[in-house]
Amino acid sequence: MTPRRFRCPRLAGDAGQAFPIYITAVAGLLFLALALFAVGQAGATRNGGQTAADAAALGAAEDFRAQLRKGLLDAITDEQTWEDLLNGRGFHPLRDPCDQAQWFAGKNGADVTDGGCVPGYLPVSFTVTVETRKAVGKSVIPGTETKHATARAKAVVEPRCTYEAPAPLPDPTDDGKGDGGKGDNGKGDDDKDNGGKGEGGKDEKPVIDLVCEGKDITIDPEHLDLFPDAKDLFSVHLAD
Repeated sequence: MTPRRFRCPRLAGDAGQAFPIYITAVAGLLFLALALFAVGQAGATRNGGQTAADAAALGAAEDFRAQLRKGLLDAITDEQTWEDLLNGRGFHPLRDPCDQAQWFAGKNGADVTDGGCVPGYLPVSFTVTVETRKAVGKSVIPGTETKHATARAKAVVEPRCTYEAPAPLPDPTDDGKGDGGKGDNGKGDDDKDNGGKGEGGKDEKPVIDLVCEGKDITIDPEHLDLFPDAKDLFSVHLAD
């Protein structure tokens, strides 16, 4: 008797049914990969915008700091209140620091939005909002080709120094001797006879004492070439 042979029925048919499942799975994975790529594109654009916002805010704050140092120099001549200026009060910069915010934003591929540079006070600060010039780009997610990232940053200008007010000068008309401010020879001292002026009749400006992060600094108005740098007088940093 011839033995009977058995065959597995419809193997080709099973393979044919599985093929669409494979296609669907591969398509799903491909779409997921493209979606993740779009998220990565958006993240990169957002990070670029944040870098631009940080640079813009710091640029505005540093420009204000540089102008404030110039204001302190002028205050030596104008006899303004140093304590107020060290805290950024009563100072009006000649140029708008927000112009520097736009310049730094542009260098990083973004623009400051309308009204996007806002000064603050006590302490002095600049809050800047920017929008990236480059869109996210085409992706499987609709609308990303025209979507731009926005970011915001705040930079603060804080004093490193405190002002030590000088002791009041003695009254040149009263030396405590009851002789109308005159000494033994009936004349006032040389620095009193000329109305508080030094040799040659020039005004003598008192030195200015500062305490900068625990370090004593004396500023001599007669030697302004030794005046501290802006970064030594004020710190500039991003706020959280």
